[in-house]
Amino acid sequence: MPPRILIVDDDPIQRSRLVDLVQRFGYCAEALEGGEAAVQRLFDANGDAVDLLILDLVMPDLDGMGVLGRMRARGLAAPTIVQTARGSIEAVGSAMRAGALDFLVKPVGPERLQIAIKNALQTGALESEVRRLDVQASRVLSFKDLAGASEAMERAVRLGARAAKSDIPVLLEGEAGAGKEMIARAIHGSSDRRGRAFVKVNCAGLGEDDADTILFGGEASASACGGARQSGKFVEAQGGALFLDEIGELPLAAQARLVRAIQEGEVDPGAARRKVRIDVRLICATSQNLIERVKAGRFREDLYYRLNMFPVGVPPLRQRKADVATLSRQFCARFSAAEGKRIRGLAAEALALLEAYDWPGNVRQLENALFRAVVLAGADELTVAEFPQIAAHVQGFDVRVPPAPAPAALQAPREKEYVRVEVRDPNVMALLDERGDVRNLESLEADAIRFALAHYRNRMSAVARKLGIGRSTLYRKMKEHGFADAAAVERLAAPPPFQPRQLRDRLKI
Repeated sequence: MPPRILIVDDDPIQRSRLVDLVQRFGYCAEALEGGEAAVQRLFDANGDAVDLLILDLVMPDLDGMGVLGRMRARGLAAPTIVQTARGSIEAVGSAMRAGALDFLVKPVGPERLQIAIKNALQTGALESEVRRLDVQASRVLSFKDLAGASEAMERAVRLGARAAKSDIPVLLEGEAGAGKEMIARAIHGSSDRRGRAFVKVNCAGLGEDDADTILFGGEASASACGGARQSGKFVEAQGGALFLDEIGELPLAAQARLVRAIQEGEVDPGAARRKVRIDVRLICATSQNLIERVKAGRFREDLYYRLNMFPVGVPPLRQRKADVATLSRQFCARFSAAEGKRIRGLAAEALALLEAYDWPGNVRQLENALFRAVVLAGADELTVAEFPQIAAHVQGFDVRVPPAPAPAALQAPREKEYVRVEVRDPNVMALLDERGDVRNLESLEADAIRFALAHYRNRMSAVARKLGIGRSTLYRKMKEHGFADAAAVERLAAPPPFQPRQLRDRLKI
């Protein structure tokens, strides 16, 4: 579903014009004539969400500043563009301080309006994602946050919940991408240490030279940290939990020091520094068979028995098919927000496809598949067509791919056919008309100028330079093609995208 834009203006002519332009740009438009009606609509829990607000500053009942004030008081962060016909620079500055992203001077030209809408929607999507990530980062994960409707996952959750009640070392065993880190975070988030640090170390990425320093502290190598002294991850996790992922890849020398650290409850940073007492909950994870590595002499037997005091098996996704639908909906919602799309979910056939697949890459592969599907989706619902690689491996599901064309020598000559050419990418200029004939130079020139104006945000010098013509020639051609007056366009030149602060600085706000 395209973004929904709410237009609030007491002038019926201006309101109707904006609705027409917004719909022409491909967005959903909704119009109201006053500030009070806008406030009621914005805070209507039963109404569709508003993705962008175009707000007139001067209105009789409740003006634009009043609407912005009520939005701020109630914590509504809808992206807003203000417009005015006679407002002073001080009024515009006040609106920007109140949360507006951009301003327009009436009557606004189509190109300027389209650029302002695009920038505001992109900025709003980025701000929403930042807020979501902030909440996620500050939030402690618990077992209630894990999707675990299957019996196999419920068993792992029960064991993890029991482990969280003590400080016993935990060893999470499972295939790559199965969700071992999520279990580790839930153990920490359900323990008495949940208010302290959770520090992760990927042992597969530790080299022989740097493993000791990164884990236990000391002088780092020049390649790792420019020779700076490090306190070590054990000290960094003091009072909290240290998660050692892929512990089977830890170099043997570091394994020996890890055994001593666990046994003595302290780490030795070396270089004549005192030993440091540590109070750390140790959670390890592996996708390998550690017993086999012990037999091969690649993992210390004494370390294995110290880490394997409370093993928890994390099932692969193929053994927890009941969780696929829940995980898919969660990923779809998250990536839709991140990409600024409004995708309401997955079609029943698409869910059936995902549940039928064996997922050798486990939850990580499912997550990547949903991300790709959301990025490529052209509708408000994900279908089987968005998962061609998955459908190719599941019997009964088929995404048809057009066959390769036959060699030219084997094709019979055909009469000329007229086809309708649709260019969906706004950055691609169509060279053919609806009948399949080449367009004339006049129409191509008009499109090229229109695109250049939008691409360089109406900066006439840049437009003229990139088109290889002078400014006077550009103004003349704009007039010939029926564009807005060049001087007026230049006065209303759009600000750079995603830089509202620069605009505020320019206004000395």
